[in-house]
Amino acid sequence: VQLQASGGGLVQAGGSLRLSCTASGRVSSINTIEWYRQAPGDERKLVTTITKSGTTTYADSVKGRFTISRDNAKNTVYLQMNSLKREDTAVYYCAAEGLALVHGNWEAYRLWGQGTLVTVSS
Repeated sequence: VQLQASGGGLVQAGGSLRLSCTASGRVSSINTIEWYRQAPGDERKLVTTITKSGTTTYADSVKGRFTISRDNAKNTVYLQMNSLKREDTAVYYCAAEGLALVHGNWEAYRLWGQGTLVTVSS
């Protein structure tokens, strides 16, 4: 599985951006897609998740402003970010969790896409 994240950029506070995370390879093995973000000098933090069945979770800091969704036909997960704040400035990473059959055994994995920078200006 490979992940390609895109959609970052510079936006003014109060504005919106939509990030995309497109998976390729053995996408059927993916159970959950996650978005993380890492602000300068800070640790990487979980923002939101969506399972294969469409169940979603959100960090308290983004509830009501961010929406995660998926287009299975395009193997793509979207992160719609509205009402952006300066504190949303970070590099955003998507990750895939799933199970893979390795030498006859099922093994859990988490794979990362490259980050995409979101900068929110005042």
